[in-house]
Amino acid sequence: MVDSERPDREPSARPLRAISPWSPFHHLVFAVIWTATLVANIGTWMYSGASAWLMTSLNADPLVVSLVQVATSLPLFLFAVPAGALADIVDKRRFLILGESATTLLGFVLAVLVALKLVGPSVLLLFTFLVGVWMALTAPAWQAIVPQLVPRNVLGPAIAANSVGVNISRAIGPALGGALIATLGIASPFWVNAASNLATVGALLWWRTGRPEAPRLPAERFTSAIRTGFRFAHHNPHLHATLLRAGAFFVFASAYWALLPLVARNQISGGPELYGLLLGAIGLGAVIGAFGLVRVKAAVGPNAVVAGGTAGTALAMVLFGLATTPITGFAASMIAGGSWIAVLATLNVSAQVALPDWVRGRGLALFVSVFYGATTLGSAVWGEIARTSGLSTTHFIAALGALVSIPATWRWKLQTGAGLDLAPSMHWPAPIISQPIEGDQGPVLVSVEYRVKPQHRRAFLSALERLANERRRDGAYAWGLFEDTADGEVYLETFLLESWFEHLRQHERVTNADRVLQDSIRQFLEGPPTVRHLVTPKQHSSV
Repeated sequence: MVDSERPDREPSARPLRAISPWSPFHHLVFAVIWTATLVANIGTWMYSGASAWLMTSLNADPLVVSLVQVATSLPLFLFAVPAGALADIVDKRRFLILGESATTLLGFVLAVLVALKLVGPSVLLLFTFLVGVWMALTAPAWQAIVPQLVPRNVLGPAIAANSVGVNISRAIGPALGGALIATLGIASPFWVNAASNLATVGALLWWRTGRPEAPRLPAERFTSAIRTGFRFAHHNPHLHATLLRAGAFFVFASAYWALLPLVARNQISGGPELYGLLLGAIGLGAVIGAFGLVRVKAAVGPNAVVAGGTAGTALAMVLFGLATTPITGFAASMIAGGSWIAVLATLNVSAQVALPDWVRGRGLALFVSVFYGATTLGSAVWGEIARTSGLSTTHFIAALGALVSIPATWRWKLQTGAGLDLAPSMHWPAPIISQPIEGDQGPVLVSVEYRVKPQHRRAFLSALERLANERRRDGAYAWGLFEDTADGEVYLETFLLESWFEHLRQHERVTNADRVLQDSIRQFLEGPPTVRHLVTPKQHSSV
């Protein structure tokens, strides 16, 4: 029943001892799933590059070309939060198998349509959107299973290794896709993408998570789980800072992703091979950057890493705006890739360490939603600006915006939750009941009466403000604190929950870090607090 900070000091991100980037691969399940997703991602990047290049042939208008990126990222903005609720409720492995199977089927259908030359701009955008929907539904689950594959102390390198895998595939996939288009035709990357996705399905079928413990409480209801997830995020300052920094970065960085096909085709006057090589150079830059990321972050901290990555992205966009030769384009792509991995991996870890397991899927879904929401908005805006002002000017404006975002967001610090113990404490005693209570009965009012000496009043009230955040994060939708007018030493805290089950879940959500604050509050009290549970009476109709 406590917040994640001690009342006497704010937590700070402690320097982490550098761990080998290879340590996650000592865990077999991680290594197998990582390899399978690498294969699938190579196909995905071949498909992504081929889709963008195909659109330049179907309609070369900058706004229409940028809509390919919009159609990819919009579903992740729209559906990530419901998907995060699903990830926290259902079996993640089975859900991923279903999602990856659906994505594979869509991939094969699109490959057939491209081969038969039945694809126009609208059909291409529709299938890109549908594939994006399944990506959105599975993205939170993919991120949420990482702590199941490796120990917590290897979580950072595991997240970085996943980013390395994405960028290795980005380095290989687009270049291979461009070569295939030039030799075998535009449909070939679509066929390879559909087939490659079978690797993840096979790996997930092979993975056995072990028999889960039987849950003590029924799964949360879907809509209630979404509300609880939003409430948790709203009252979690560590996650708040991460989401704000993410939105500020991705809205500007999306410019070069959306416009790169036109830079390759119109500004540098290249073909699909050049576009594939530029995407590959971004991936190569990210791979190189990832190997040094752990040491750099340990030396300068996550906030400086994100600031440096944002400045590097601005430099890359200036070079993209100036690029008229392949060499300049390659240089810009390498810088962009290294900067991208520095920012993305750091933000992802910052989100992960701010989340306890019970809400991890929903919290990461909000991160994904902000990521792709900013990318969707940015892609559409930069496409429209490019239509009216030209490619070079658009890149320069985006670069300036990225630089301005560094001082504008500096006050919001990253990875401030890294030192917190978010394991369940299970220290709340079971509530005493005089008669059976139905699980959906509610709302439930919990009151806690405190007796506080006047000299401790200020410190007590400060601690209770932090405690209010914890109550709300763990499920309370209303909270209040009242002072007794007849006895100045008595205070009554109240909070409301939707149902009796939701209050019992609150007992399971309290973390060891929360317990620290709750224990510290006791020093201000005269005797233990008095806790009461009141539930709305069940109405019975008379016959």
